[in-house]
Amino acid sequence: MKEHVVDARISPAGRLDVLSKSEVSKLLDTSKGGLYKLFRNCSLAVLNCGNYLDDGKELLERYKTFDIRIIQEERGIKLEVTGAPGTAFVDGVMIKGISEHLFAVLRDVIYVSDEINENPKFDLESSDGVTNAVFHILRNANILRPMTNPHMVVCWGGHSISRQEYDYTKEVGYQMGLRGLDICTGCGPGAMKGPMKGATIGHAKQRISGGQYLGISEPGIIAAESPNPIVNDLVILPDIEKRLEAFVRTGHAIVVFPGGVGTAEEILYILGILLHPENRELPFPLIFTGPKSAKDYYKQINQFIGDTLGAEAQQRYKIVVDDPVQVAHEVIAGIKQVREFRKHRDDAYYFNWLLRIAPEFQQPFAPNHENMRNLELHKNQERHQLAAQLRRVFSGVVAGNVKDDGIRAIEQHGLFEIRGDADIMNPVDELLQSFVAQQRMKLPGKIYKPCYRIVK
Repeated sequence: MKEHVVDARISPAGRLDVLSKSEVSKLLDTSKGGLYKLFRNCSLAVLNCGNYLDDGKELLERYKTFDIRIIQEERGIKLEVTGAPGTAFVDGVMIKGISEHLFAVLRDVIYVSDEINENPKFDLESSDGVTNAVFHILRNANILRPMTNPHMVVCWGGHSISRQEYDYTKEVGYQMGLRGLDICTGCGPGAMKGPMKGATIGHAKQRISGGQYLGISEPGIIAAESPNPIVNDLVILPDIEKRLEAFVRTGHAIVVFPGGVGTAEEILYILGILLHPENRELPFPLIFTGPKSAKDYYKQINQFIGDTLGAEAQQRYKIVVDDPVQVAHEVIAGIKQVREFRKHRDDAYYFNWLLRIAPEFQQPFAPNHENMRNLELHKNQERHQLAAQLRRVFSGVVAGNVKDDGIRAIEQHGLFEIRGDADIMNPVDELLQSFVAQQRMKLPGKIYKPCYRIVK
């Protein structure tokens, strides 16, 4: 079936101050280079909202004629799009939320290129330098709210979940919204959309007009997880590591819903950070939750964590099954501890500066065949370091499943080989197999073809 596409010109609707003339000129000067390609691909992902393809390569191939360029005018700029997905428009006019996301992409792509990548002020090889860069990207996006008490809940979970699980995420979001909590997710479908949708109803009932629905993405994943229009603050970080750091620096609690390899990557990331000796006393509410049907799912997740990272890791989270009100109560109680801790330590409420994030969680991991083959998957290392290695396993599988570069690498060179000691690889293999069996690797109706093989 032929895709319905639209050509249009879009104004920034009150956000004329997001780009300077020099920034616009740079993008125009490099319109045929790497910066333009990055901007085009992220823009297409934003415009594809509602058409969940679950495959970055498929999206780019489906809309080969799509183009976007900046039009300079006396009063500012406009964006001209050609061959854009028709679902981004209503009666020929672009949906306002999607238009805002389009300009957010432009803002972040330009800022990272101009102010972060080539700026000696940011030492991206050092831990403090990476954190400083993440802070500046978030501040430039104007998503930090310094004059408010802690109330931001990060919600993680899968894009490929059942209707029952999706409805449960909405109910949890609703209960948190009733209690004045804001929501941050990876901004895509499934468990990333449900909590925001529920929170909007909770906020509406409480007459909360300034609710924040923060979406954090990165160029590699955005095509498979197009931002949903509920997101009223969107920010694009340069890579998955900085995206994950942005979550844990801005969030005051994390709620994890059922998911697949991406969710497992996020769980290993936060557990690896919390297992670092310098974070032992730092409060960070972490709740795993789902409907009754997810009970066995969390039993397996808990078993996997115990088998690989041990009992100390299991003590850093709570599992709440089929009780959205209890989840909200746990979050409220945990955030209260966070507030008292930061107040006592004179740390900011809006950015978690005290959290220690080791370099192995910050430096970008390129999930190519050599790097996947050389991961150190054994227990003869500190638990937080093992968590970092395990996170990279799942990050590589995510890349091979849905990211354009990863999919093409698998097509060209074959499956990733994941090697390690049997007492690590057995639990990894069992968990991945369970995700396949439960159809958590692809959207319903799509046949999953593994991008990896386990070598014990």
